[in-house]
Amino acid sequence: MHYRHFCPNPDCAYRGWVGRGNLRANGHPNGGCWRQLLCIVCRGYFLETLGTLFHGKRAAVDLIVRVIACLTEGLGIRGTARVFEVEANTVLQWLVEAAELLRAFSQHALHDVRVRQVQMDELFALLSAVKAGDVSPADAIARLERVPQWVWVAMDPESKVLLAIDVGDRTLALAQRMVHQVTQVLAPDCAPLFLTDGFREYLTALVTHYGHWVQPPRRQTIGAHPKPRWMPVPQLLYAQVVKTVRRRCLVWVQHRVVFGTLETVNAVLAPFGCQINTAFVERLNLDIRQHVAAVGRRVSTLCKHEAGGRQQLALYHVYHNFCLPHASLRQPLSQPLPAHGHGSANTWQPRTPAMAAGLTDHVWTLREVLLFRVPPWPQPAGV
Repeated sequence: MHYRHFCPNPDCAYRGWVGRGNLRANGHPNGGCWRQLLCIVCRGYFLETLGTLFHGKRAAVDLIVRVIACLTEGLGIRGTARVFEVEANTVLQWLVEAAELLRAFSQHALHDVRVRQVQMDELFALLSAVKAGDVSPADAIARLERVPQWVWVAMDPESKVLLAIDVGDRTLALAQRMVHQVTQVLAPDCAPLFLTDGFREYLTALVTHYGHWVQPPRRQTIGAHPKPRWMPVPQLLYAQVVKTVRRRCLVWVQHRVVFGTLETVNAVLAPFGCQINTAFVERLNLDIRQHVAAVGRRVSTLCKHEAGGRQQLALYHVYHNFCLPHASLRQPLSQPLPAHGHGSANTWQPRTPAMAAGLTDHVWTLREVLLFRVPPWPQPAGV
């Protein structure tokens, strides 16, 4: 598996380049379970776990993987620590390191995605926050206050790919940041249909990223020319689902086409057999509450600050896209495969959202993701 590794030596001419044939296996130092790799160019040695969560850890690999798996399935940090009989601070440290690595993995794997529609929504959550500077570190825990936060989600209803996820207030700045993250994931020439709720800041954010300068025509023969205006591009399609709720009951739903025409929007949605809706992203909100302990309802595993929520959401982002098969994405097999044991034969091929979007060709295991070394820069095609 040398093609996934690269030389970390900053003085090596092959530093950071994957699949150049400069690495060789060089045994297992001190009888350990990890191989030592040799770069034949700079004659440098390094372990194959360098740059991963397992580098320098004395704990068993299976233990670390199972701890991270419990966190991705919605179990809290202290609950996970009790199950595996480890310190809660150790679980927290593994969470912080895994979140940083998986965030880099998402940036490396999610790019140039082509979709026909994007649904966006905000999920209300309660995160505990400490007033910075008001109390000493010893008394900080005693003065926690709950402040409302919102989990921003953008997904493709067709492939179920979670394009972007973020945490913050329900403001224009977060809407701008969320739309910017989506544009970084999509292909440069991709302008999908956007479907959101009635939050008005989405309009400004979409026009900011999908707009261009337009010179209005001159209506008079004399006088100054009209100033250029920033207008949405003609191919931008945007529709809203405005819901009216009274006493916690939904009483009215209005479909509003903001950019484009109703015929154009329905033409995009016709192959899916649906109309203007945000049902898919709202169903994803339920999955997030079940898999991320920090945003669950009526739980005691609230994070103390916004960064803790981001770390757990970073785990779920990769787990949902690459490791968790989706029932609606499975495909029938041409020939049934015998099951391991006495069960019936497998007639379906499990598929993850990343497989449906063409980003990968297999279901990733959590161990495989945690062992993946993200290159420091984009690699050329074919390497």
